Amino acid sequence: MNKSIELQDLGTKDFKDTWDYQEQLFKGILDTKIRNRRESLNLQTDNYFLFVEHPHVYTLGKSGDVSNLLLSEEQLVQKGATFYKINRGGDITYHGPGQIVGYPILDLDNFFTDIHKYLRFLEEMIILTLAEYGLKTERSPGETGVWLDVGTPFARKICALGVRASRWVTMHGFALNVNADLGYFDNIIPCGIRGKAVTSLNVELGVDKVDEAEVKKKLLKHFKVLFEAEFF
Repeated sequence: MNKSIELQDLGTKDFKDTWDYQEQLFKGILDTKIRNRRESLNLQTDNYFLFVEHPHVYTLGKSGDVSNLLLSEEQLVQKGATFYKINRGGDITYHGPGQIVGYPILDLDNFFTDIHKYLRFLEEMIILTLAEYGLKTERSPGETGVWLDVGTPFARKICALGVRASRWVTMHGFALNVNADLGYFDNIIPCGIRGKAVTSLNVELGVDKVDEAEVKKKLLKHFKVLFEAEFF
């Protein structure tokens, strides 16, 4: 089992270009697994973790409802945003500047073959990271992601999750609002959930800007422990 993960920080990158790149890495791992099975080989499969920040974009998961996008094509252009229907689970979400997006592209055969455990570990990584900033965040029953004040009228989501998996290989991942422009969430029904707010780390801390590089280091620290992994 290969628990080494290649870390790549892509900086600011177009969503579609990043999606295509994810697909390329994903296919490479799948091809190795298929070849191993077909030819009775034991070739090592690779693992990747991509950090990226996207320009303004809305993405709709395969089970999502397009009516949760509240903008016309013309209005999208006016907002400087793009829209894609994509092949992850979940409904609609927003990505943009000030948001840390993480795409672990892992062969879970190298770690554990349990998608629910995988999602819970991603949530736990976020929960542990935000605890370092003094925030008590948690899961909301039946709703993936990480929330504050669950079960109250003030419930608000700070991190969205949506993944795809095939033959235990994962892609897509999480989007943590750190210094996000929350106004862009007003143009959708986030994750198809009505009546619940979205928040960002800088808003919760009452500061103009949080050091995103520091947040990334904390995320990786907790991911490494949870997955018993090494980054290079």
